[in-house]
Parts: sequence; structure tokens; C-alpha cells
Amino acid sequence: MPIINTSHRLSLANIERAASQIDPIFLNSPQFECEPLSQALGASLRLKVETLNPLRSFKGRGADFFMRENAQRLAQRTLVCATAGNWGQAMAYVCRTRQWPLVVYCATTANTFKVARMRAMGAEVRQYSDDFDRAKEEAKRFCHESGAYFVEDGREASIAEGAGTIARELLTGPLFDTVLLPLGNGALLTGAGRWFKAHAPQVRVIGVCAQGADAMAASWQQGRMVQRDTTHTMADGIAVRVPVPEALADMRGTVDEVLLVSEQAIERAMRLVFTEAGLLAEPAGVVGLAAVLEHPSLRSQRLATVLCGSNLTAEQVACWLR
Repeated sequence: MPIINTSHRLSLANIERAASQIDPIFLNSPQFECEPLSQALGASLRLKVETLNPLRSFKGRGADFFMRENAQRLAQRTLVCATAGNWGQAMAYVCRTRQWPLVVYCATTANTFKVARMRAMGAEVRQYSDDFDRAKEEAKRFCHESGAYFVEDGREASIAEGAGTIARELLTGPLFDTVLLPLGNGALLTGAGRWFKAHAPQVRVIGVCAQGADAMAASWQQGRMVQRDTTHTMADGIAVRVPVPEALADMRGTVDEVLLVSEQAIERAMRLVFTEAGLLAEPAGVVGLAAVLEHPSLRSQRLATVLCGSNLTAEQVACWLR
């Protein structure tokens, strides 16, 4: 088990402040126990639904707080980000609100619905390579040459602090034993974990990665940076090949365990959410439920998870929810 970190770069005061400053459209999302879903899983599971906002994901919290914290410092600079889709949408949304230029890099294989939404919100989208992390490296190269500022999900503390408001809201409901959160670049897991360990240290904080994109899990378990040559998962939102060092450091003392889930479990979890809860969720958004399916020992505990995204193409809906 990780040693508890008494000092931390993610600020509890900032998470508290974010809860009063973030655009209310992203805050206080529904959270409840869905009885049919809990019965199907054989577990008591509290859902927090982060898909009922203009972005259909939780990413607006971190993007909005980042802009509020850094707008003055970054005035007159073009912003750049790299994304699988949801983070880019969040940045496009907050930049459009402020009439701020944004360039988004993503892979040529990125979800077409997400790409279209970023462009519709005014971002300049540049598709590079068929690999997210290579597109990310190209974005960094462009910033180095142009003087634009690279806003990296997982590296900027304010992004994780914005996401940490989710944990603050979860603790206003009935208590639970374990929370299961997707682990991609790490902002949601580290921000929420920071709040949980300070305000409900008895809650076990578990990150969940896809088996075909285990770089963050392997890095955390081995205590060093572990990169992979490729990723193989339908969960594009957490398909990280090259970990973010700052996020790995933030996991120390805030995360109790990291689990892996199969593609079969992810797809089954998507169907269960749709049939039993009447909710549409993308693969990365249901890996917490997939963990319950594949790790039966969890079912004896009171659980909570976040449905953190629902941006699917019509073709994906037809394929995965048939």
C-alpha cells in the first residue's frame, strides 16, 4: 500500500474554492443508487452521472477552473491541448466562452463525434498520427516553436483540483466503502483521491485502467515510469501509452489500488448501464462498473463510481449496445 503523502501539490483549499467558482452547469451532477443496476451487479453501487451537461463529460470542471486560475497569467497566448476528445471539447467550450484561441491536437483515429463537436465550438483541430501520445508530442513541438501554451491534462494542478469537486459532492450523500474511478491521464483520480483522503480517509480509492492500456497502472505499481509501444482498447478516453509524471506523483498517498479490466467487461458494463439504468455511457466512463464485474471481491462493499462520459458515435452505439 502506498505511503501516505503528508504534503501534496493539489490544494484542498483550491478544490473547495473551485466548488464555488466553476460554472454551475458542471456542478452538482445527479448521484444515486440505481436499484436495477445494483441488483444486476450483486452489489450496492452509487452512481454519479457526469454526462448531463453540454459536454457529456466531467472534463468541464477542470477546464473551467484552469481558465479561472490562469487567464491573467496566460493573456494574449494561444492555448494548445492534446486529446482523445473529451478534454478537447472541454477546452473548446471554455475558450469559446472567453473568445480565446485554441488549437487541439488529436489522432487521426479520434472519435468523429468528438472531433466534430470541438470544431463546432470554434477550436482549430489538427489530427496527427494514429496515436494519441504522438499527437501530444506534436502539440508540444508546436508550442515550443510558436510560443503557444500547452495545457496538459494530468499535469496542470488546477485541472485535477477542478475534478476534485466530484469527490466533495459524493461525500454529501450516503457513505460508501470504496470508490472506483477511471484512470487515464489521472486528473479525476488524483483530484478526487486528494479530497477523499483528507475528508473520508476510510474510503478506499481505486483507479481502473483497461488491460490494453495499462501504462499508468504499471507505472504506479512499479514506482517508475512505464511506457508502452501501443494501446489496444475501445476505451479511448483512458488509452494512455505515455504516463504523465506529475499525475503519477499525485497518486502517491491518494490512491489505494489500481485494477485492470478486459474489453469484454467494459462492453458488458456499457450494456448494463444502458439496460438497467437507462443511461448512455462511453467505454472509459464505465470502467468502474467493469471492475465490479471482473473483481467479485468488491461486491461485498458499498461502492461508488462516476459515469464520466457519454460521447459515442451512432456507429458505436449500434455496435456496442445492440
